[in-house]
Amino acid sequence: MTQGLNWRADYVVVVNQNDTKADLNGWVTLTNNSGTAYRNAELKLVAGDVKNFNVKKELVLNGQQYYYQGYNNPGEPIKEKVGVYIEFKNSKENDLGQPLPAGVIRVYKADQSGSQQFIGENRIDHTPKDESVRVKLGDAFDVVAERKQTDYKAISRRVFEYAYEIRIRNHKDEAVTVVVNEPIGGDWEIVNSTFPAEKTAAFAARFNVPVAKDGEAVLSYRVRVKM
Repeated sequence: MTQGLNWRADYVVVVNQNDTKADLNGWVTLTNNSGTAYRNAELKLVAGDVKNFNVKKELVLNGQQYYYQGYNNPGEPIKEKVGVYIEFKNSKENDLGQPLPAGVIRVYKADQSGSQQFIGENRIDHTPKDESVRVKLGDAFDVVAERKQTDYKAISRRVFEYAYEIRIRNHKDEAVTVVVNEPIGGDWEIVNSTFPAEKTAAFAARFNVPVAKDGEAVLSYRVRVKM
């Protein structure tokens, strides 16, 4: 509440080679431009070193709402980016469990030689204990996706069918699973699909698509929508 005093929280996350464990370091930087020195000031911060909390890495492809609002040039592919996310729970089980102030979080990954390589940066919001922290590191350059609409039918005045094909190519030297989120909207049902669909919300479906090392997987599905 004091004018002229500012603070900033920063975090560094170091992920292991398998993307299953990580170390977190957090600190707060205080800047005093108030013109007054505060000697022997007591400071209460969430800081220190926290070691080896469990972390989950996800590759995510998010569809766009406009795909389902009309005829979208069947046969013409749309190149899509696959986002890279890590997530961990701010819990005692992960040697955390304290409120984390909002700030910048930088993520590093240990390579085969043990060196730490910078892999991404983002901001986190104020996070209470026992809540999850989810960080987007950027978009994958070695996992690519291409979507095309293969069919569109007007069954009646308010009922439509859309068919999509999403090709995901994996250029990594390991197999991956890509989470595909589709914001369908309306009253919908999946007519058929090459991978099982999960209804994650009233207007959203999710597919988990495994892709082999140096391989390609094709998610094809047809959905019937009542507007």
